[in-house]
Amino acid sequence: MAVYTEVTDDALAAFLEAYDIGRVVAFRGIAEGVENSNYSLRTTAGDFILTLYERRVDPAELPWFLGLMEHLAAKSLPCPLPVRARDGANLNKLAGRIAAITTFLPGVWPRRPTVAHCGPLGAAMARMHLAGEDYAPTRANALGPQGWAPLLGRCGDSGDAVLPGLTGEVRAALEATLAAWPAALPRGHIHADLFPDNVFFLDHAISGLIDFYFAATDLYAYDIAVCLNAWCFEPDFSFNITKSRALLRGYQAVRPLSAAETEALPVLCRGAAIRFLLTRLYDWINTPEDALVTRKDPLDYYRRLRFHLQAGSAADYGV
Repeated sequence: MAVYTEVTDDALAAFLEAYDIGRVVAFRGIAEGVENSNYSLRTTAGDFILTLYERRVDPAELPWFLGLMEHLAAKSLPCPLPVRARDGANLNKLAGRIAAITTFLPGVWPRRPTVAHCGPLGAAMARMHLAGEDYAPTRANALGPQGWAPLLGRCGDSGDAVLPGLTGEVRAALEATLAAWPAALPRGHIHADLFPDNVFFLDHAISGLIDFYFAATDLYAYDIAVCLNAWCFEPDFSFNITKSRALLRGYQAVRPLSAAETEALPVLCRGAAIRFLLTRLYDWINTPEDALVTRKDPLDYYRRLRFHLQAGSAADYGV
């Protein structure tokens, strides 16, 4: 989440006239994240999130994202529910952007994930995968493997300014990873960005899965690899196999992995690390200086990638 587009009081008031959610009580920007402009909105009817879509989000794909969220919410998954205007639309224009309002979910995201967080996360991710099986529309993963080489090309040699030799190392890792990428694994709708700041906990249970704007139809096990990267490394970038084991056990208690999915974990984890290294590097170069947004260090994922390059099998992840 972030703020790129400012919204005036008058523009907000005019926008809300189309909805039955009362009058504005409080309104503030949310600075975390790097993709869309997000605001915390409190009205006389309750708390909501207002999102203005920017940058990588294709407006033509927004109905798919919001439809998936509505589908999952109907299956009792704790995800935001898009709020429809009086005319039934869940997308409207605000400040020159397409915008949506979603329900607010209570809870706090874990600033320092523990083993106790990882088991429930795995189980919630598996429930999400199963709940999405009968959502018929599909969406290709624009930031999947086919997009990584072009993204590296757009970064040029800028990686070497961040760390000498980085571009060459990433290119070699990418080529090897793409050559080994598994294609024939179980697939369906995945979150693809289930970082700790997109998971809320309340009373030790998951109360919210948010920010579905990277969701896509892709390998289920790739979603697991994203989470192993995001949840199972310590601040010194050592891999915590106890967290990994808890996450995988939580997942498999709901949806058991196939032997092929288990075997593919090292290469999937390498791919997930490369994906976030590249998008962070691109954003590091291109984020406007005056944007209310927190840039993220691409080297965090370079350090994760180095671990995955040394992993010999799924046993290194606690399987």
